[in-house]
Amino acid sequence: MTDNDVLNHFIKSGALLEGHFLLRSGLHSNRFFQAALVLQYPDIAEKLCAQLADNFKGVKIDAVLSPALGGLIVGQEVARRIGCKAIFAEKENDNLVLRRGFMISKGDRILVAEDVVTKGGRVDQTVRLAREMGADVVGIAVIVDRSAGDVKFDVQFKSLLKLHVETFEPAKCPFCASKTPLVKPGSK
Repeated sequence: MTDNDVLNHFIKSGALLEGHFLLRSGLHSNRFFQAALVLQYPDIAEKLCAQLADNFKGVKIDAVLSPALGGLIVGQEVARRIGCKAIFAEKENDNLVLRRGFMISKGDRILVAEDVVTKGGRVDQTVRLAREMGADVVGIAVIVDRSAGDVKFDVQFKSLLKLHVETFEPAKCPFCASKTPLVKPGSK
C-alpha cells in the first residue's frame, strides 16, 4: 500500500478535514486527520492495520498497548494480525492508566499503537506507562505521522503515511489572524 493509497482512504471516507483546528498538542492546523472516520469501515481498518503490523514481522510481541480513544481500533487490528493480546490505557487526571483488569508484567514485550501522531505526546505517555510497569517497549506503530518524520522516539517507529502538515503556535496562527473559527474535533 502506497502513501497515496493510505491518503485516498482518508479522503474517500471524509477523514481528512480541512479548516482551522485545535490539536491535542495545543497547536493549530488547517488539516485534521479524524482517523475514526476511516476506521469505522472494518475492511479498511483491517487492511491498514495489517500493513502496519507487517512492519514488525519477526519481532516478539506479547501485547499491543494503545492510548484510548484514538488508538483502540488500531491496537485491536494490529494485535489481531500479530496474534497477541490488545490492551488500552485510559486518561485519568491527564495521565494514562490501565483499568478494566488489564495487566502488563515485568519483561512483557509491548508494541504501542496509535492512529495519528503530531508531536508524539500521547505515545510518549503510553511508552512511559509500559516502562513504569517493567515492560520492554519494542516499537511504535502509527497510521499517520503528520510530522513527516520530525517526531522521534527511542524505539523503532513505523507509520503507514508520513506527511508534513503545517502547525502553528496560537499566537502565530494565520487562521486566528484571519478570524477563521477554531474547531476542536479530536479527543478531549
